[in-house]
Amino acid sequence: MKSTITVTALGLFAMLAHSAEIAGPWHAEFEGRRGPQKIQFEFKTEGGKLTGKTISQFGGNSREAEIQDGKVEGESLSFVQVVNFQGNEMRIEYTGKVGEDGIAFTRKVGDFGSSDFKAARGPLSAGPAEPTIPANPDQVKLDPDDKPAYDAPPAGFNETRDSIPHGRLETIEYDSKTVGTTRKMQVYTPPGYSTDKKYPVLIILHGIGGDETEWQRFSHVDALMDNLIADHKAEPMIVVMPNGRAQKDDRADAGMGAAPAFAVFERDLLDDVLPTIEKRYSTRADREGRAGRAFHGGRPDAQFRTRSSRYLCLARRVFRCP
Repeated sequence: MKSTITVTALGLFAMLAHSAEIAGPWHAEFEGRRGPQKIQFEFKTEGGKLTGKTISQFGGNSREAEIQDGKVEGESLSFVQVVNFQGNEMRIEYTGKVGEDGIAFTRKVGDFGSSDFKAARGPLSAGPAEPTIPANPDQVKLDPDDKPAYDAPPAGFNETRDSIPHGRLETIEYDSKTVGTTRKMQVYTPPGYSTDKKYPVLIILHGIGGDETEWQRFSHVDALMDNLIADHKAEPMIVVMPNGRAQKDDRADAGMGAAPAFAVFERDLLDDVLPTIEKRYSTRADREGRAGRAFHGGRPDAQFRTRSSRYLCLARRVFRCP
């Protein structure tokens, strides 16, 4: 019995010792998916519970968040940072292991991907809050005399209006012979959809870090289309949002190793996506009844709203180019 008490006490002391080592300020600088980032952790520990806050710096902005679901188990720790991104709550999950030269962290940002970095003890060093972001050679640049081709959208253009008819948004599965697996896509059908009518089809593709859910999550396509149709600014149509990462592991966090899958998507689109849509929905199959737009980088809502959007036409022999 004495031996058992001794072992248990030693285990408790070890846990408390590690908690004491973690408590206090830590800092890290790392390359995130949106560029260089800085972050400071203010850890507080009580037994195996981890609390405190994080202070993140990116693009000249500073964001503070309370640590949630924090745990310390031996040399390992984990917690969640909840941030607001474009009106949506996003969970950022951290898992770390304490070593002699710092805490080795893995930071998982929702379904967008993960980053590995090491945090050192102490606060962030004094300096400018805005990190230097390397120039993107593919980014569209505007000259001083450039003028917008379109007016900014009206307020509430993609907010749900109870006073108008609503269409339907659904996620469907299809067998992809190209990929050799079952895949998913989201499909919007307009208010009053009927098999007695043939509808044009618009296919929109997410940014390189997204998937079939990205347009709806960031742009609320169902509300946006309902509003346009109700205001007679768009004819009733079917909107298809597939996953352009045509491989078995088609998650958004699959990394740059998924780059070849975007080229494979052309065959998946022509041989699997379109035949599925034509079979399940009442569509126009002529050239003038189809249109496709892909977006190069960035979030779809930003691309939809900015006047400098770069539009790419998919499969020119099938789609009507802008």
